[in-house]
Amino acid sequence: MCLILNQKNDKRFQEQVYCPPLILCMAVSKHPNGEFISPKTNKEFKVEDYPIFIPFIDAKKLTSHRYIFAPVCYSGHWWLWVIDTTKRKFYILDPLHKKSPSDERKQLNKFTGYVISRIRAYAGGAPLKKKENELEIKATYVNISGQKSRAKYEWDNWPQDEVDHYRVEYASRILFSEKNKERDQAIRASNAIRLSKPSSVLLSPFCQINSTDIETE
Repeated sequence: MCLILNQKNDKRFQEQVYCPPLILCMAVSKHPNGEFISPKTNKEFKVEDYPIFIPFIDAKKLTSHRYIFAPVCYSGHWWLWVIDTTKRKFYILDPLHKKSPSDERKQLNKFTGYVISRIRAYAGGAPLKKKENELEIKATYVNISGQKSRAKYEWDNWPQDEVDHYRVEYASRILFSEKNKERDQAIRASNAIRLSKPSSVLLSPFCQINSTDIETE
């Protein structure tokens, strides 16, 4: 995921956004419940303890880019930290929660902010908070449209017939979505196919052609 985001062919994204590798998730997994001292090793978190990921840390981007996108996975759930390094502001995008669901998660979020700040300092940049405040980094939960979670949709409770029904239901929603009514306009604007002499007939939304209708060399 991080590699795909970092390779995204978008000028503004390339210049302003950096997504660190999974050192963050590794740190969380080795410091359960957001403990700053690992109960397994009795050591405080250090970037140096994760040498396998250090080659993937882009020091230049960490210290020069305005935004850091840091995906976190814990207990089978993903959420995203967004850091504005210029304003020293932190935000959380979570499709399931609009606020921290537990004290455990609050502590985990504090640890996440601390890890991101330490990674930036390791790369040669300034930490995201002053040293005395670094252990108390908090992030605002952004109010976004989130995923719906109902008891009958839990993985273990899905018989095959319900799975099939769910697929058909959402396939029809996608197929007949209002967005799909704009597909003809999008196809015409596409650079994928250029006709040498387009005719009014071919440009008609009622005209349908497929690959067998196009002569190729």
